[in-house]
Amino acid sequence: MPEDGQAAVETVALLPVLLAVLGVAWQLTLAGDARAAAAGAARAAARAIAAGSDAEGAARAHLPERLERGLRVRAGAGGTVRVSVRVPGIVAGVGLGRVAAEADLGASR
Repeated sequence: MPEDGQAAVETVALLPVLLAVLGVAWQLTLAGDARAAAAGAARAAARAIAAGSDAEGAARAHLPERLERGLRVRAGAGGTVRVSVRVPGIVAGVGLGRVAAEADLGASR
């Protein structure tokens, strides 16, 4: 009957690996969500510049509150607007870099 306890021990041993895989998957989901939000904010900023409005304010209005703190908006040459935001982490205080998106003023008209 020693095999009865072996399955429980193996399950307990694999639990940290399973949690790590789930954590990485969730972090990738957060990064993808931040990238999609940055793309929407970049399009809003490009529309604002085309209309003569505040690009950063327009981008901020199109971001979820959790991403507003790390917002950067840069209008480049040729009518391109670049918006970048910090990637939120599942562990507080761990910096995971930034994601960025660009929109062209001509494409938003």
